Amino acid sequence: MSALSQEATGQLELILELLASDPAAPTTVTEVELARRVHVADSLAAIGLRQLHAARRIADVGSGAGFPGLALAACLPAAQVDLIEASARKCEFIRRAIDAAGLGNARAVAARTEEWALEAPPAGGREAYDVITARAVGSLATLAELASPLLVHGGALVAWRGARQPDQEAHADRAQSRTAMRSEDIVAVTPYPGSRNRHLHLLVKQGETPAGLPRRPGMAAKRPFGA
Repeated sequence: MSALSQEATGQLELILELLASDPAAPTTVTEVELARRVHVADSLAAIGLRQLHAARRIADVGSGAGFPGLALAACLPAAQVDLIEASARKCEFIRRAIDAAGLGNARAVAARTEEWALEAPPAGGREAYDVITARAVGSLATLAELASPLLVHGGALVAWRGARQPDQEAHADRAQSRTAMRSEDIVAVTPYPGSRNRHLHLLVKQGETPAGLPRRPGMAAKRPFGA
């Protein structure tokens, strides 16, 4: 984390300290040095993407323990970062992490992604974001569907994935007519020594939000387009 600003480095250390000390942390990876690699370094694998640096509003969907959203908020202070998480318990931890690190540009949103996409701000986040991030949540086709109604035209989904899965990539491509999300790039990354088969998938919204999106909560995962 030597390339980061002093303020960002300090904020990330405070988040790591909370992970290690909070018994309610919603992750099994809490030891500081391990979490620095698995959570923080992995989250920052995308920090060089121009879409993130240009973004003014970012949403991290299915945020879980708060990654990559917390790390991105620390490193991109000019962007507003909403961490969307349906679990009240996980959302409470995210709020504690935001407070502990003093992240004035981040907030926890306790909502299902599909429900948050129904209304425009301030009641929701429909077509409100320049970038959607997602780490280890659902298939690519599912993520594309969830991201589309949240993104502005031309906005991007950045999905953290493991090894390439051609069938999933093909499903997402076939779903393009239903999601308006086109695959633009797949970047192999090595966020920390020893990490293997990590990829960032970049999908860009090509037009207006297709009619019928979002579908009911859970439908994108149960019956993904393109499958």
